[in-house]
This record gives sequence, C-alpha cells and structure tokens, in this order.
Amino acid sequence: MTTRDVTPITLAAEGGGAALDQVFLMSAVAAVVSVGLLWIGYMHRTHKITWLTALGDWAARRVNRPPWAALPIFLFTSTIICALFGFLWDVSLHIGDGRDEGPLANPAHYFILVGLFLLFISGMLSIFLPFDKPGRSAIRITRHWYAPVGGILLAGCGFYALLGFPLDDVWHRIFGQDVTLWGPTHLMLIGGAGLSLIAVVILDREGKAAMGPDAPADGRSQWLVRCLAFGGLVIGMSVFQIEYDFGVEQFRLVLQPMMIAGAGAFALVAARISLGPGSALVAAVFAILLRGVVAVVVGPALGAPINVFPLYLGAAVVVELLALTPLLKRRILFGAVAGLGVATLGLWIESWWIAAAYPFPWVTGMWGEALAMAIPVAVVAGVCGGMLGLVSVGEPLPRRWISVTAVVLSVVVIGGAVANGLRVSVPADTTARIVLIPSGPNAAAEQNATAEVFLDPSNAVGDDPEWVTLMSWQGGKENARGIVIDRLDRVGPNHFRSTEPVPISGSWKTILRVQDGTTMAGVPVYLPADPAIGAQGEPALPTSTKEFVPEISILQRERSFDHPSWLFSAASIVVLVCSLALIAALSWGAGRVNAREQRTEARAPTPQPQPQP
Repeated sequence: MTTRDVTPITLAAEGGGAALDQVFLMSAVAAVVSVGLLWIGYMHRTHKITWLTALGDWAARRVNRPPWAALPIFLFTSTIICALFGFLWDVSLHIGDGRDEGPLANPAHYFILVGLFLLFISGMLSIFLPFDKPGRSAIRITRHWYAPVGGILLAGCGFYALLGFPLDDVWHRIFGQDVTLWGPTHLMLIGGAGLSLIAVVILDREGKAAMGPDAPADGRSQWLVRCLAFGGLVIGMSVFQIEYDFGVEQFRLVLQPMMIAGAGAFALVAARISLGPGSALVAAVFAILLRGVVAVVVGPALGAPINVFPLYLGAAVVVELLALTPLLKRRILFGAVAGLGVATLGLWIESWWIAAAYPFPWVTGMWGEALAMAIPVAVVAGVCGGMLGLVSVGEPLPRRWISVTAVVLSVVVIGGAVANGLRVSVPADTTARIVLIPSGPNAAAEQNATAEVFLDPSNAVGDDPEWVTLMSWQGGKENARGIVIDRLDRVGPNHFRSTEPVPISGSWKTILRVQDGTTMAGVPVYLPADPAIGAQGEPALPTSTKEFVPEISILQRERSFDHPSWLFSAASIVVLVCSLALIAALSWGAGRVNAREQRTEARAPTPQPQPQP
C-alpha cells in the first residue's frame, strides 16, 4: 500500500489526528454533558430540585466541611483515581501498541475523559451549591450568588485539562503525532489534573474557615482522608515523570532526580505543616499504595508494559525528621531546608530504589549536574510547599511581595533547570557498526537477534554513560508486553554486546540508544514501513554501519515538519502562557483565601476578662 492509497480521513486517524466522525461524536457528547450540567445548576439555584442539596448535606456529615466543599472533595477522590488509571493505561497502550486509530478506539481515553469531566463537574458543583455567601473570600457572580475561590479554581483546572483533548487533535493535524508525554497539549491534560490537587487544598481550607472557630475538630478518619489527598498531591506532581517510570524516557536522565526532588519537597512539606506528625510518611505510603494498585491493574492484569514509580520514602523521612526541630515553627525556612534535605539525603535514599527497580540507575557521572539542578528546584519547591501549608492551616502568609517573588522565582528556577535538562547534542562523524546474530524464533511473524555494537570513534562514549541500550517498543501487547529494553554490556572501549535477544520484525521498532551527558543520539536497527505517514522501512541487516541521528527523529517518527518553523514555537509559547496563567490563578486564589481569613481574625472581638465575684 502506498501513501496515495490512504484516504485523507484514514491518514488523519492513523498519523495526524482523529477521524472526523470521532471528533464530531466527542464534541456532541461534550455539548450534551455541558448542557446537562448547566440545567442541573439552574434547577438547583432556582430551588426546583432538592436532591443536590441533600447530596451535599450527606457529604458534609462525612467530610466535616460545608456541603459546597464536602461534595466536590468527595467526588474528586474517585474522579482523580479514574483519570490516573486511564492516563497510565493510555501511556502503556502507546508504548506497547503504538498510536491508536483515534480517541474512541482507545479504551483508556474513556477513563481519562470521564475523570476529567468529573473533575470539572466537581468544581462546578462547588460553584452551584451555596445559596449564601460561602465565606469572606468568595467571588461574586451575580447580585446574590457567590462562589468559593477553591471551587472556581477546581473548575478552571478541569476545564484547562479538558481543553487539552480537542487542542491535542488540532496539534496532531498540524505537527503529526508527537509520541511523547511532554508534548505541549499533553502537558495541558496532565498539568490541569495534577494542579487540581492544589485547588482542592484551597477549597478544603476555605470550607474549614467558613465553619468558624466553633467548628468540630476533624477526627482520625478525616485526618486519614486528608493524608490521602496529599498522597494524591504527590502523585499529581509526579505525573510528568511517567516516561521514566516506563523506561522509555525521551529526555535526559538528569531530569528525573530533579523532578522527584521538586515533587517530594512541595507535596510532603505542605502535608507535614497541614496535618502534623507522621502525615508526610502516611501521604507517601498512600501514594505508593494507589500507584501500586493502578500499576498492577495496568501491567500484570491487562498485560500492558509494566511501570514502576518513585517511593518518596526518603523524602518523607527527611521532612519528618526536620519537623522535630524548631525549624517547623518557621514554616518558610522549614520548607527551604527540607527541600535541601530532600534533594540530597532524600535523593540518595531514593537512588537505591531507582537502581533496584528502574531500567536505568543514576550513574555516578551524572550526580554533579543532577544535584546542581535538583537542589535549587527542591528548595524553591519546599518554600512553595511551606506557603501552601500556611494556607491550609490558616496561618498568615509572608508579605504579598515576598510571596509573589517566591512563586515567580520558583517558576524561573524550575524553568531554568528544565531548559538545562533539555540540552542535547548529537556527536558529529560518529557511527555505530551493528552486527546482528539471529536468536530464538525465526518465523516470519517474529524474528529475534542479539547484537555486537562497535562505536567509532573509540571515545564516542565516556566511561560512565547514562545508557547504551537496544530498545524495541510498540510491538503489540501480546509480544513481551510490546517493549524490550536491553542494557548492553561493555566489553571494550567502543565495543558493546547484547544481554538478551531483541525483536527485528513485524510492527516492532528497534533502535540503538546512547545517552552520555548532553549526548543523546540513536541509530535505527529495524523499523517497519509506515505508509500512513509516508515513512519507509529500515530493514534489519546482518551487518550495518550508520551515523547517529537525534533520537527524537526515530522515537517520534509520526512528527511532521511540513509547517513553517515559527509555528511550532508560537504554539508552544501559547500553551506555556496558558499554563503560567493557571499557576498564577492558583497562587492568587491561595493568597486571597489566606488574606481574607487573616482579616476576619483581626476583626474578631477580643474576649474581655470577667469581673471577679
């Protein structure tokens, strides 16, 4: 079959966006859900239905918060688990099977869509539910209708994530299917869902403050539920690492410890300040249990590629130990010092697990650059975690200019670290001679081979590279779960050897991958023809000598460069600006809730001493 044999709609479905019938169907479903939600909100606010009020009162008795906070929080818990399961399953399907025929042909997308719609609905319920003004920080919508800040932010996070779905299809139609988690529209999907946990923390505090000083104290069950919420925050801040969890990272390994340190410092510092002794450890354990259950269902149960995940136990231990010192009373300083500890001792402890469970351990040669990135990121993340902790317990934030500066500095530091981690190079005039030796089944449907690899020049790779590996992926879940990662043994300065056979036939894509410092390059070993995107096949030759090329050009074959060079940058900048706007909105919302609560406490009358009899 040639490219001419593929109709435009099929070509869109296979290599450049969803088929139009699926786009129309999804749009119709979204419209129906939106109209239904608005109708329920109208009926509730005009007192024509009472079941929503009864449902809110039921949740309030169990969560110990007002109905407009309790019901969204209650619904959000199941919502985020549904979206997490769908997200991890979706990533595993793409790793094992390759691209799908459209959003409705991928079963994981249904769980993602349902989860994100329920996330948006959770926020909208918080906006619809209150008839009276829900606290001093509430936002005025109409003359007699006020909505909690946390609810608006939660709905905003859900809307931002949902917006990523149609924009993702537009993106694929323009730029092809960039098969990476870090595609701009993919980051909208996971960023909106991950950041929604911050909105939930804000909504929870807003509800607590609205109950007044005489509100009943939270019991042990409520404490555990809130620890679970911070465990969710740990996971929410970790979703950007998922490619590393599956062993198909398309970016430098030095980024992984930085992301782990930042996520751990932010979420666990906030948890410890918010919930007291032991909460950081309990939150980490809840995150492990939740990720573990989902990983077992996605991997062994569904036969998809297996994913592992960071434990954050080292980070939790560091935070808990530092909380035993007087530093805990100085929340911001505590966050900064805890971030430093998480990025050093915490990462050292985490590295044992990485070495034991992950395909690529953190090699000695990368630690200098890794710490130079992880320490500043974890320190500013710890400071932001400390400020979120202050909001969650109702203690005053630092002066406004200090808080704003801290958030802006955090964005700059994290952005700088990410930019450094994205620096890659392809060595000029460097080749790989690959000798394939048939091994295992030799049927036409599946051929396997081991390899002897010789690099030229002999110093093309240093003494301690992050990886030199053969990777085969997208071979179908029925075949070794669709992925094989073979870390090559070094038998000479420029000589590497397979440790296990890799497939070189069928739908498999097999490549030689090298990462050493900023060097990140690859050589195709076997690639099937892909008429839908006009890509020719790369046969597996007994002996071949090929130059290294940018890895991304092999891993993301579906990407299209048939567009003006400025368009990709402009589109990426638009997504970046929208993401920064969401972060700014969450920061503003946290500041507003905290400031209004402090103003209320300042106006409270001071108890007068009673006269002695």
